[in-house]
Amino acid sequence: MSNQYAVELREMPFPVQDFAAYKTGIQNCSPKTVSEYLLDLRTFLRFIVANREGIDPDSDEFSAIDIRALDLAFLGSIRTTEIYAFLQYTGTVRKNLWAAKARKLVSIRMLYRYLVNKTHQLENNPAIDIETPKARRTLPKFLTLQESLTLLETIREDKDSKNVVRDYAIVTLFLNCGMRVSELVGINISDVARDLSTLRVMGKGAKERMIYLNEACQTAIKDYLPIRMAEEGGPAAKQKALFLSTRDQRISVKTVQWMVYKYLEMAGLGDRKLSVHKLRHTAATLMYQQGGVDVRVLKDILGHEQLNTTQIYTHVSSSDMEEAMAHNPLAKVNRKDKK
Repeated sequence: MSNQYAVELREMPFPVQDFAAYKTGIQNCSPKTVSEYLLDLRTFLRFIVANREGIDPDSDEFSAIDIRALDLAFLGSIRTTEIYAFLQYTGTVRKNLWAAKARKLVSIRMLYRYLVNKTHQLENNPAIDIETPKARRTLPKFLTLQESLTLLETIREDKDSKNVVRDYAIVTLFLNCGMRVSELVGINISDVARDLSTLRVMGKGAKERMIYLNEACQTAIKDYLPIRMAEEGGPAAKQKALFLSTRDQRISVKTVQWMVYKYLEMAGLGDRKLSVHKLRHTAATLMYQQGGVDVRVLKDILGHEQLNTTQIYTHVSSSDMEEAMAHNPLAKVNRKDKK
């Protein structure tokens, strides 16, 4: 348990602490995920107290509100209208966009679902009929096939980095397998099959899945492994992780993010506002659009629980739309044509 998580937990009322224990101990949520729930619930409960006691929620006094003494009776007294008021506050005062508001509502829903349905400590769930804030529909950002090739070539041609083979393998896995950065940094040597045909990763909610490695991934890992295993008996030999930092420790998420940003900049793609997660989008989009992968298969490759999450990658490409417009039978008719 991280120190930050422990601090947040101590700031919570006992019913919320029990909820956090349920999420980590029974549902196997990560401390980071539960920490996000606690932060949302702390803001929510402070808002309810402030709203009832006439405290300005935009003042310094708001962040000093102590919610530790709030009990089941208080949680049971919260009305649906107060939750609506909280969501409005997060949008107008805290400037939360739809995703942040939706996440806060999810945190509230899960708390009451635990108190009402799981432990039966309360009878009524004030959040049960509240609709999720509507998302602004945007297409996922991704690299084109040519941009992906340019990024890989940029890494391959880097003569200054001592970690070029490692970095090439990391980006190759991102672009081919669509894994999350947390999944990549968690890979151990033992997770890779001896014949390099498969790779085991631990996804969200501690859900394990098998990824089948194509030729590009197999070659990249095969090139990297001799470097990874070179120092027999040294610090690296004591580590289980597949990808190590320059300090012979498991590579961190921040290090991977920094490396990807660096090479995106070197490849002339720094102005695209891309990120490591966009490489996951790239893999999914290329597999669906140009590889012809069925969306249901793509769902399992990416480790999604719901098919509708995967369907964001079924957007039509601009080239497809351009071709469709060109095939319209009226495409060549213009004002100057003779009748």
